[in-house]
Amino acid sequence: MIPPRRTPRSRRTAVTALAAVTALLALNAPACASAHTAGGGEDPRGHCASSRQSDRGSARDILRIAEQAKRELKLKSVILRVTDDGRDVVTSALGESMTGVPADPAMHFRNGNIAISYMGTALMRLVDQGRVDLDAPVSRWLPHIPHGEGITLRMLASSTTGLPDYVPAPSFQQAVTANPFRQWTPAELVAISTGQKPWYEPGTNWNYSHANFVLLGAALEKITHTRLDVLLQQEIMGPLGLRETRNSFTPEIPEPALHAFTADRGRYEESTFWNPSWTTAPGAVQTTDICDLARSAAGVGSGELLSRAAYEEFLNPGTVGLGHPTATCPATVCLAQTEGTHYGMGVIVLNDWISQHPLFFGYSASMAYLPSQSLAIAVSTTQDPGSVDGHTAHTIVQRIAAALTPDHPIPDFG
Repeated sequence: MIPPRRTPRSRRTAVTALAAVTALLALNAPACASAHTAGGGEDPRGHCASSRQSDRGSARDILRIAEQAKRELKLKSVILRVTDDGRDVVTSALGESMTGVPADPAMHFRNGNIAISYMGTALMRLVDQGRVDLDAPVSRWLPHIPHGEGITLRMLASSTTGLPDYVPAPSFQQAVTANPFRQWTPAELVAISTGQKPWYEPGTNWNYSHANFVLLGAALEKITHTRLDVLLQQEIMGPLGLRETRNSFTPEIPEPALHAFTADRGRYEESTFWNPSWTTAPGAVQTTDICDLARSAAGVGSGELLSRAAYEEFLNPGTVGLGHPTATCPATVCLAQTEGTHYGMGVIVLNDWISQHPLFFGYSASMAYLPSQSLAIAVSTTQDPGSVDGHTAHTIVQRIAAALTPDHPIPDFG
């Protein structure tokens, strides 16, 4: 089901429900972090900043939910932003970036697979412009890819190619654990996937595979004769006004940087500058801040840059009903795609919400957008020793959504 687009309404009912949900928390919740002297989520210099009045109303209640989640999940930091039809409801940061360094909304963190939603949107913009056919074989632009004549652009963007994911491959896991600073090339990454037998015939099933998006980035460059970072700036970040979202071909994070820590290698250590070159296509390995993440949720989730027809295909390119476990594609990777919960073109449709939630060595982030109410939720988290594993930012987004819009819960996905 395609959700309606940008139909704002009063949030009195949702705020009343939120106040009731959080009333029980108020007796035990500590005071929220003090707000910066700024309004609208930006300081006078245009930097992302805490809301001026985060100590009252729905902003206060959202922060209580975040504070409780931070304690329960044992998180080092939680940075969040909620907007209603583009207007700031609350923007704040809880906890620390490093010992003695408070977290701040202006801090930059890894954008991860949020950039995949940009690539999917960029592809659909090319369709809108009449520059490309979704069902054209990728061999037209990437002739050396095995079985490329049977794989289409649609399949790359919707992750239905049958290519195994290189991330869980033992050879990759061993290599990245031994040297998390290694610079990976697209050829090395794709070779891990194409060196394995396809899990199914292209277009007949679904599984998340990072290789699909490495190849999609390469195809977009060939189609447009434009470097991917430049293309995404022209087609996505520029039009959406994402001033703090940018690519880097190194592990650099612009200052101020949110620092990350993880125990993934058996000891709690800093992972801020571990190399993210393996996460997606070169040119889409990005950093962002929480204001841009919330803006991305709204811009991508509403289909702001797309025609109605392209937006509908973006949300469901034919993935509903796919995701059948087989002998070569187990249930852990071939996840069932239902009408309400399925993968689009670089986004996840979770009932009425359009979402994406990256996870990278100590960093977790999540964006979610409810088109019927123009509500955007963005959260970024980092880990303390003993933190709960997994998509902790998405867990907090789910809790905020359950309080704000109890009739529109966000389910789990993957």
